[in-house]
Amino acid sequence: MLTPAEAEKLMRAALAPFPTEGCPLDAAHGRVLRAELHADRDLPPYDRVILDGYALRTAALNAGQRRFRIEATQAAGMRPFQLGPADDACVEVATGAVLPAGADCVVPYEDTKPDGPAMTVLPGAEWAPQRAIHRRGSDHQAGEVIVRAGTRITGREIAVAAAVGAVTLTVTRIPSIAVVATGDELVEVGDAVAPHQIRRSNDYALRAALAQAGFPRVERFHLRDMRHEIEHMLWHIMAEFDVVLITGGVSKGKFDFLPAELEAQGVRKIFHGVAQRPGKPFWFGLNPEGKPVFALPGNPVSAYTCLHRYVLPGLAQASGLTPVAPQMVALAGPVTFRPKLAYFLPVRISSGPRGELLATPDPSNTSGDFAGLVGTDGFVELPAASTEFPAGYLALFRPWV
Repeated sequence: MLTPAEAEKLMRAALAPFPTEGCPLDAAHGRVLRAELHADRDLPPYDRVILDGYALRTAALNAGQRRFRIEATQAAGMRPFQLGPADDACVEVATGAVLPAGADCVVPYEDTKPDGPAMTVLPGAEWAPQRAIHRRGSDHQAGEVIVRAGTRITGREIAVAAAVGAVTLTVTRIPSIAVVATGDELVEVGDAVAPHQIRRSNDYALRAALAQAGFPRVERFHLRDMRHEIEHMLWHIMAEFDVVLITGGVSKGKFDFLPAELEAQGVRKIFHGVAQRPGKPFWFGLNPEGKPVFALPGNPVSAYTCLHRYVLPGLAQASGLTPVAPQMVALAGPVTFRPKLAYFLPVRISSGPRGELLATPDPSNTSGDFAGLVGTDGFVELPAASTEFPAGYLALFRPWV
């Protein structure tokens, strides 16, 4: 049986990138950038004054000049003045203004004393060439890459895009995702529930996590354990959606019809079964059009864990996101796990005395104990190669979204 790393490698190799589309700048927050953002001109595009004061020549100050005539006032957004040739010439300037031509220093208001149409530089004032000046091109040169493809767009990238005149951004088209809950025992949340039934929770939980991870185009479906219903509905769902995510019906029970039905509809199985707990029956394949189909176990903890271990990283890759390595954390206490399986152990994260991240084990009662995940921050992945993991053991940590 595959290890989690082997399963992930097969999945990543099979996934094709999602297509791109143009997106208006004011709708781009949260999208994945697929084309680099370049500086269309030097940033800043001019020598920029960074505080209110007076622009003048340092040479005049160095020569002993202390009283200066105010020739003009330079506000932000105004065309720059030319500083006069006299040693006592200065221009009053505001933060953000273009540095007047001929000036090379700004003395702030607090280091000066007004004197009618002039000002006097106070004793103890400091000055130097380029003081209080944000030099042209000192942030980025024209043509330089500022934001690389593969970045999730936040307010920071929006600011850059606006500054370089990017009215439309090339982004990943958000895939449409079907989350399909299966099982005769499931009823809708608001419906009456019999003693032998349970309310649907997997599809709600998975949809919420997908939306939080940047995939909001999710619709929920329910299929009963009836072969003809699965056959009919599954065909329509796979035709309509870019990604299909199924929970339940994927194991080897008498009513687990999904693996056979997926094969009958031309879905190519990449793998079925991973040596892990929870989520051992996890299934992945591609439909005839190359669209990914993920089939997760029906137990809530298994489904939610497999979503974070495989589905979300897979969707992130297909979206063109730059991969982020999982964090390493130290176990706060010893763990024993006997089965020769990788163990996805829910944990709570805290800081140690030296600022290190500590993972306190907080396992669920069973793979059906979805309420047991409340209060945990994510899970660590403990390899099957060992059964004893001492306190301080460094493990890969994956947070819940």
